[in-house]
Amino acid sequence: ICILGMMIMVEGMGKAGFFRWLCLQIARLVHYKPTAVFVTFMIMSFVLAMFIDSITVILFLAAVTIELCLLLKSNPVPMIIAEIFCANLGSATMCGDPPNIIIGTSMGYSFFDFLTNTGAIAAISLIVVVVYFYFCFRKKLVAPGTALVDPASCPDPNSAITDKKEFISSVVIFLIAVVLLVSHANTGLTVAFIGTFIAIITLIVEHKYAAELLKKVDYKTLLFFVGLFVVVGGLEQTGVLTVIAEFISKVSGSNTKLMVAIIIWISAFASAFVDNIPFAATMIPVIRSLSALQGVDLETLSWALAMGTDIGGSATPIGASANVVGISVSSKNGHPIGWGKYCKYAAPATIIVVLISMLFIFARYM
Repeated sequence: ICILGMMIMVEGMGKAGFFRWLCLQIARLVHYKPTAVFVTFMIMSFVLAMFIDSITVILFLAAVTIELCLLLKSNPVPMIIAEIFCANLGSATMCGDPPNIIIGTSMGYSFFDFLTNTGAIAAISLIVVVVYFYFCFRKKLVAPGTALVDPASCPDPNSAITDKKEFISSVVIFLIAVVLLVSHANTGLTVAFIGTFIAIITLIVEHKYAAELLKKVDYKTLLFFVGLFVVVGGLEQTGVLTVIAEFISKVSGSNTKLMVAIIIWISAFASAFVDNIPFAATMIPVIRSLSALQGVDLETLSWALAMGTDIGGSATPIGASANVVGISVSSKNGHPIGWGKYCKYAAPATIIVVLISMLFIFARYM
């Protein structure tokens, strides 16, 4: 229900022109300098993905990036690859990525719990990632001898706003959603209630386009979640998940660090090739069993699972839905991104972040 509510809210924001306005406004603030746009768009991708589904973030960001790069005579491919990675990294909060919603609701963790744990890891990793991508792409952003663009020739950010009243309303609704999600542990409101409340407000405010917004919701994904929980429940009842937990327990023995390392690296590797949503849902009862068998803190295992599934999907073009969307938008606009080109830069970055995550967990929780 929370995911449905966020989907409806985001569609309303997109309809009002919020995302395009934000991108153009930030580009103007950095005077349309390609390197500055590159760095700020990575940070923006990270921040937006903390509160909005990473698929939506990349859908709008990639389209605006291509538009800007055309004006700046810059190569959009490096920017899109970096934005995809940062969106997946920023989704380490509770509402940034579906696996985290599943982990959070199953374990009873709040938005603030994720923000102070996986969010802290992601923030540290972002600094390293920005530096990494800067050195990878600094010579590829602009062709030698290209003159700086005249800011006056660039589109006015306000031109992105289709309706001023709807634009203001969508921003207010977004801020309300953020406040409610951050404070839900203190207010006692469930994530499902918040999602429903936000959806209702959005549909009331955008009543003229309510039917259109509801049509754009990805119902296939929502139904997939329902079926997924049924399958995981079946695996749990038949004892398959207990066998997996016992195997990891046997391999790691009484070495907690080895157990955490196994969980985070297996999660990352698996998520690079299969959807991280079913993997996360399957692993939740596994880490519960491991915690009971070995007496390891369940929270520590949860953060390892969350970071592994969040970041692992960044390694390949098919590892996360945001990757597929970003590459698709780029290809449709005449800038194809193949496996080789994507993995050359994203796979090493993934390994770096998973390593940082593992060391952070070792240092903070053990």
